[in-house]
Amino acid sequence: MTRDNIIGLLLITAIIIGYSIYMAPSEEERLEAIRARDSIANMQREEAEAAAAREELPEETISLEEVLEEEPQADPEILDSLQRQRLRESMGYFSRSATDEDSFITIESDVIRLTINKKGGNIHRAELLDYKRHDQSPLLLFSEDENQFAFNFFSGNRNISSENLYFVPYINGREADDLDEAGISGNDRLVLSMRAFSDLHSADNPSYIEFSYGLDGNDYMLDFDIRFTGMDGALPANTTYLNLDWQAKLMRLEKNRQNELNNTTVHYKYTNDEVSRLRPGRDGSERLTTSIRWISFKQQFFSTVLISSEGFSNADISSTVLEEEDEDHLAIMRVSANVDYDARTDNHYEWQWYLGPNNYRLLTAYELELERQIPLGWGFFLTSWINRFAVIPVFNLLDGMDLNYGIIILILTILLKIVLLPIAFKTYMSQAKMRLLKPEIEELGKKFPKKEDAMKKQQATMALYKKAGVNPMAGCVPMLLQLPILIALFRFFPASIELRQQSFLWADDLSSYDSIMDLPFSIPFYGDHVSLFTLLMAGSMILYTHMNSQMMSSSSQMPGMKTMMYFMPIMLLGIFNSFASGLSYYYFLANVITFGQMFLFKRFIDEDALHAKIQENKKKPVKKSKWQQRMEELARKQEAQKKRKKR
Repeated sequence: MTRDNIIGLLLITAIIIGYSIYMAPSEEERLEAIRARDSIANMQREEAEAAAAREELPEETISLEEVLEEEPQADPEILDSLQRQRLRESMGYFSRSATDEDSFITIESDVIRLTINKKGGNIHRAELLDYKRHDQSPLLLFSEDENQFAFNFFSGNRNISSENLYFVPYINGREADDLDEAGISGNDRLVLSMRAFSDLHSADNPSYIEFSYGLDGNDYMLDFDIRFTGMDGALPANTTYLNLDWQAKLMRLEKNRQNELNNTTVHYKYTNDEVSRLRPGRDGSERLTTSIRWISFKQQFFSTVLISSEGFSNADISSTVLEEEDEDHLAIMRVSANVDYDARTDNHYEWQWYLGPNNYRLLTAYELELERQIPLGWGFFLTSWINRFAVIPVFNLLDGMDLNYGIIILILTILLKIVLLPIAFKTYMSQAKMRLLKPEIEELGKKFPKKEDAMKKQQATMALYKKAGVNPMAGCVPMLLQLPILIALFRFFPASIELRQQSFLWADDLSSYDSIMDLPFSIPFYGDHVSLFTLLMAGSMILYTHMNSQMMSSSSQMPGMKTMMYFMPIMLLGIFNSFASGLSYYYFLANVITFGQMFLFKRFIDEDALHAKIQENKKKPVKKSKWQQRMEELARKQEAQKKRKKR
């Protein structure tokens, strides 16, 4: 054997020894293997005992139904052993939590009443105490079996769902199996823990699944802690995630079903990204492939939100709209999410439930971006800024004065009109100047009556404006500046839960339509009722359009515009008939205040002096801008080109 062969053998031996040392199990892994081996041995022993019990049982008592009836001729110990075996075959290592009597426990705070089902350990019924449905019945976010929440996992080669397990209740750490209800108030706190024990549970080695609900006396947010304790023998060692299934059948809560449905959908927030949603009012689904911070079943004024501090690794969400025949429900929302699981240790998930109103001030206080569910015009930054930093603070300030909400809307409208007064004055002055120049504009129309002279007419008109010191765009710019405010308030009033079921004059609910007459039939694009605030709004818009048209320089410059302006209020009459009456009331007030402003402007502005100033401006030399010079040069070239084509 050569020296090279010896060196090669030594290197191979060293590699094998090093690899063996490197791959040798640690002390923790060795103990884990021993525990797994002992667990397997215990399972095999129990299965062997159950098999022996089956052999001793008479053939006519083999079925589970017969076993549960406990026939008198069978040995009770044999029957009990067989029952455990049958449950083990269907429920894995949770057979001890597979049978019990159906019962419930109710916990109540100052604002919410929750009924927890001992079977499944989840929320069976949720009632908000400070609110009512549209028919004044108790406001239930869900009841009976309309809210299903369960973890799915494997145990003993069986697919187990926590909704089939019976949980034992504990109040503030003490077992309360005989307790039906418990209450909390003020700043006190109550913790209801629901535990489903595995077959491996003992006093020295606890093994259970726990859903813990932490309820404060005056808060809609519940702490929801989930623990999988001592599951190393009950769940497979290769378990890396648990599947969460959450489904809710949302109840109809508002008077206008379609309007509520149009504001009902699934919202969600990525852990490191913005809030998003499914399209409301229709069927939809989406697969979320990155970490999700929270998922919400959002209705017009109320939400049920599941919040995870660790984040769901991924989720499938869907929304299914129910037919109108189901008058008590809107849609079915579903979530199927994967939750990371470490089989080597106990698992503790710190989650939260929010079951409450979509109140901007309340949701903002949680600092979870839950307020992004409220449609305040988030798609356009100016709209959301106006609502967040102007409209909502002023509205909340007025709300603190304990005024009727109709009066609050009136004061808010007046304040907004005062803020916009300079813009309104600028618009009126521009329209007044245009009206004073109307005779001269009409003379230019007579001077250039032919279509081919349209360019010359336009040049002459612009020259007249320039000499008179009138900017034809001066009236449009202020209106454009007001547009974000109009859009912001269009979003704000229908989304304000403060207006919900608040009455004013003939309107019994400012968040819904104010019907003064229910029609025995439905009019297309209008509906089956007559909303008075909407009629007043449309009438005031028609009057404003008429007054505004009197101030336009010429209606012939834009054919059809006058007809379109009158058609707009008629179209809005159909659109707003089912909208929030608070919104129609605001637009009506805004138009009335605008009439008052126009009356005051007309009374205090001397139009004769304004006309004299315009005529004086016309005498002053006008220096053409470079842009104007370029436009005139371009116009001359186009005119010359047309003449050459005619030749």
